[in-house]
This record gives sequence, C-alpha cells and structure tokens, in this order.
Amino acid sequence: MPASEPIVNKSTIPDEAASLSPSTLAALGLSAFDETVYRALLCHADVSPAELAAEIEASPTRVDRSLDRLRDLGLVSRLSGRRRRYTAADPEAAIEALIRNRTADLERVRSVTMELAAAFHAAQRAGGRGDVVELVHGAEELGRWFVRLQQQVREEMLVLDRPPYALAASNPVEPVSLAQGVRWRAVYAPEALEIPGALEEITELARRGERGRVLPGLPLKLAIADAKVALLPLSLDLEATQVALIHESTLLDGLVELFQTYWELAVPIGADTVGRSSVDEDTRQLLTLLASGLKDDAIARQLGLSTRTMRRRIRTLLDHLSAANRFQAGVQAARRGWL
Repeated sequence: MPASEPIVNKSTIPDEAASLSPSTLAALGLSAFDETVYRALLCHADVSPAELAAEIEASPTRVDRSLDRLRDLGLVSRLSGRRRRYTAADPEAAIEALIRNRTADLERVRSVTMELAAAFHAAQRAGGRGDVVELVHGAEELGRWFVRLQQQVREEMLVLDRPPYALAASNPVEPVSLAQGVRWRAVYAPEALEIPGALEEITELARRGERGRVLPGLPLKLAIADAKVALLPLSLDLEATQVALIHESTLLDGLVELFQTYWELAVPIGADTVGRSSVDEDTRQLLTLLASGLKDDAIARQLGLSTRTMRRRIRTLLDHLSAANRFQAGVQAARRGWL
C-alpha cells in the first residue's frame, strides 16, 4: 500500500477505538486523514508527530499539519517542553463541545430561513411570478404544509382547530416548537374535545406552554405562522378541498384580526385557567366543558363519568352557584375567577 494511504496499526489500538466508524467525525468537520491521526493519538498518553507518522505510515509533515488542525478544534493539546509531543483531550468533553458549536451554527442558519423565504416570495410576486394566494389540493397537502409551518415558525403560531383532521390526532411537532420558546395560541371547536384523548393532550400541551381556548360554533380551520404565512382550507371536506396558502398581504392581516376576534370570544382552557382561584381542578374542568358548548354525553365521556352522574354533578354545581341554568353558572363562575 503506498505511503499516501493512511493506515492505523490496529494492533496498537484498543477495540473500542478501532470499532468506531471512520465516517462518524466527518460531520464535525474532520477530514478522513485528520480522523485517522486523532484515532491513533487516542491510544497514547502522549506522542510525537514522528511517532504518529510512523504508526499510520504517513509523512511527518502531513501529520504535523493535521495535529495543528486538531488543536484548532480543541481535540488535541501540545505538551509544554522543548520536544514537540501531543496528547488528546478527553473525547467526551471535546467532541460534545464541537457538537454544540455545530448545532449553534445550524440554528443560526435555520433562523434566517424564514427571512430568506420571505425575500424570495416577495421577489417572485414583484416579478409577477408569484401570488399572494397559492392553492394546493387535498388532505395530504394540507397535512404537509401544516407540519412545514410548525417547523418554520419562530415567534408565534395561531391556530383555529376543529375536525376533520388531515393528520393523526396527536401533534408531535408542537411540543418541539414550545420547547424552543415559540408562543402558541389555539382556539378549539367543542367537537375537537370530543375526540378520545383530546382533552388530555390539550392539558399536556398547556403544561408545556400552549394557551388554549374553546369556542362553540367555530366554523373554520386556520393556521398562521409568525403573521407571515397562513394555511386556510376552503372547505371542511378535506379530501376534496382546495387549501389556500396566504402570504404577507392585507388578506393575511385580516386573518390575524379574525383569529384575535375568535380568541377574545373563546373560553379559556388548560393553562389559561390555572391559578385563577382556589376552585378544584375537577370543578374547573366541568365548567370549561359546559362553557365550551359540549353536549351532556360528550362531557360525560371526557370526565369518565356516566351521563347520570355527570348531570348530578352539574345540578350540584348550579345549586352552589345559585344559578338557574348553565349560562348563569358560567356568568357566576367568571365573576368568581373560575374561568
């Protein structure tokens, strides 16, 4: 084998180092040769460039340059003294630091994606090659674009949520956005709460930071990312519907205002109800479901009660609030800070 082809003498390397994939560290910016030098160095307490060069059958000059690059990455240290000898930094700490730096670089790239996309779409529209409103078709495209908006959002997501759904009931993307500091406001139709497990998921999302509300009669579905782009199905027959993708415009401004109007009319649920008074959580949940406009059977299912038991609880609650009907109960509950 020619000397220009680096070979690690595996008889001198512990099994753990030899078993690592030679392509693993390329993602951190290491060339194949630098990785070869680094793996060989890991097997010595300290070593000179000439010794490493002999071990991997490469020229000392090439190894010397590689060690300088590895030092710049924080993977290698040069020992003090007249003789040039090197030692490896603890890989667990050094490689983790490189991963963090590379992740930070990628996040900085990602942070400008929406800005670049906005500039691109603005140029397309200015050149007459783009539209304020783009149309896509069907449930599959709706689902794909909804996921894309959630991945792109950086500041605030606004959602009007009601069945039917293009995706599975659970939403794995939203918790990731919430963890990244994205503000998330959602207005749910009562029908959304009737789906098994939906109330539990909304409660969990509230714990993670979502602000949710419920509005009876919510007529449409809508998602708006950073007030820059909106997704609006044009009918509730998702398989056959056209879906409008709306870019920055007065139309988008109007949809943001529409969301805000629905938000003000809606009843708080989840985190928006926490800490308002000392009322117990079961009572608050019952009041929220009553105010959301759910039917008795649906409320009973959400609470895990029989319809008869649930109605008895409602009667007790009305008596406690001195209310003749559910509307009066909602008014009294709101005055007491229970909703």
